[in-house]
Amino acid sequence: MNTLRIISGTAKGMRIASVPGDTTRPITDRVKEALFNILGIDVIESRFLDLFGGTGSVGIEALSRGAAFCRFLDKSSKAVTVIKENLAHTRLAEKAQVLNSDALRYFQTKPDEPFDYIYIAPPQYKQMWITALKQVDENPQWLVDDAWVIVQIHPVEYEKVELSNLLEFEERKYGSTLLVFYERISD
Repeated sequence: MNTLRIISGTAKGMRIASVPGDTTRPITDRVKEALFNILGIDVIESRFLDLFGGTGSVGIEALSRGAAFCRFLDKSSKAVTVIKENLAHTRLAEKAQVLNSDALRYFQTKPDEPFDYIYIAPPQYKQMWITALKQVDENPQWLVDDAWVIVQIHPVEYEKVELSNLLEFEERKYGSTLLVFYERISD
């Protein structure tokens, strides 16, 4: 398995740990770099929600590049431990919150503050991304007015999803990874 690293920002070049076993599918450097090239400087001072956090690679990259805050969710205690270790190693823990929580139940709670970006990268081939995306769509109070929701899936998983508060505006394919971008529809 490839060694995971932070590409840019205050933790640039730092290696981060993987979750033991094969329960996670970490984002490749190529896809992560492409993602953050798309987000650009808008990541600075933003608030991220990293659902299905895994190693924490995406949220930690956001923090390294200047995001104000990232909340990580994962229902695996192994993943939560790894995320916390990676945050401590990169010295970004003070800008983060890690919850051992089921992402598919999270939106049943009342939001404490909306997010600029929600990143959805669940286990493959289980259609969990659709469930999570629909839950975000049904609870737009979790999003700031110009928020983006980004889904990371295998291209064969993709299908159009009927939504009320989110609009798909971009798809980018990188080998066996597809990033799908949605924006909040203004009221």
